[in-house]
Amino acid sequence: MAERPEDLNLPNAVITRIIKEALPDGVNVSKEARRAISQAASVFVLYATSCANNFAMKAKRKTLNAGDVMSAMEEMEFERFMQPLREALEAYKKGQKGKKEASEQKKKDKEKKSDVEENDKNKDEEEEEEEHMDEEAEAENEVEDEEVEN
Repeated sequence: MAERPEDLNLPNAVITRIIKEALPDGVNVSKEARRAISQAASVFVLYATSCANNFAMKAKRKTLNAGDVMSAMEEMEFERFMQPLREALEAYKKGQKGKKEASEQKKKDKEKKSDVEENDKNKDEEEEEEEHMDEEAEAENEVEDEEVEN
């Protein structure tokens, strides 16, 4: 468990991308500044997590949820980020719901396809059995015809 900022290393590519998206084109950021921002982000993540965990513990839960994070943001006096955070959370929930529905539909389609294939297989087996029975009946008729001729 990371308890100090030095223990938590966020991916440099992620930090660089966030920095580039936050700044206008043409602004350069030194390696030292990127490292400082990375450390600050680590401190923020640890602090926000700790605050959110306090809310979960007060509610006698071991699992942090989005409400705990929202409450932590308020406690840390980051109210101006609450609305964008709510919007991002809603977008995430909609995306998850869409993924779940797509997964369920895919599963139903797969089951339906499997049922169709099974029915086709059963139909083919029945047709083969009928053909076999017809062949046996023809063979019996031939044997009877030969017996009648003799």
